[in-house]
Amino acid sequence: MKTFMLPLLALLISAPTLANNIKEIRFGVDPTFAPFESKDIDGKVIGFDVDLGNAICQKLQAKCVWVENNFDGIIPALKARKFDAILSGMYVTDKRKEQIDFSNKLYNGPVFLVARKGTFTAPDVKVLKGKTIGVEQGSAQETYANKYWRNAGVNVVAYQGADRVIQDLESGRIDGAVLSGVMAEYSFLKKPQGKDYAFVGGALQDNDLFGAGAAIGLRKDDAALREAINGAIAEILADGTYKKLASQYFSFDIYSGA
Repeated sequence: MKTFMLPLLALLISAPTLANNIKEIRFGVDPTFAPFESKDIDGKVIGFDVDLGNAICQKLQAKCVWVENNFDGIIPALKARKFDAILSGMYVTDKRKEQIDFSNKLYNGPVFLVARKGTFTAPDVKVLKGKTIGVEQGSAQETYANKYWRNAGVNVVAYQGADRVIQDLESGRIDGAVLSGVMAEYSFLKKPQGKDYAFVGGALQDNDLFGAGAAIGLRKDDAALREAINGAIAEILADGTYKKLASQYFSFDIYSGA
């Protein structure tokens, strides 16, 4: 993590001052995206994003509150002040930046086409033409599929929640799904019901959609909260908290995406 230590010093210094007036942060979350956010058997929201949010709140000496919201409506809900920030596996894109601001990067991660083994040879539009591909509504994966495949004869179907995408993939209602590689591996491919499925080819590439990584979404008029959160992110990266939390979920560097 040496590559980002020095640029974070200013944020480390300013964070305590900015945090003085922040007593509570209400994070909007769609708990259908394990291991980033999901629910345990008691209905409590859990996951890597939740752990990061709680660590950020601890650094700011603020209370964390988790507000559930469907992902496709999470930006309008933020703008309507139903919560203070979005912490729900949201990747930074130019289109989203037109509506909201973002914190510094939280993590990165590859996106793949997932299908039953032997269904497709590659995530190529020529192979996918005439097939049905599922995506999570409002996600960068949906934007990718619409951008590259929909107008070329691929039937792109959007679902509320990544779990529903996987359900229809497993049942055969769709031929493939565009999913976060981490989420697909953790929630599906490593489980018995996913043994006949696999990633198709390499990770999907689009720097505009996936290059900037995931971050916390904030309203454009909440600059003070953004800077306080950035300071807290810098602290958990610098003091080892981030690495400790990430190691509980991932066997690779989730921050750089390598």
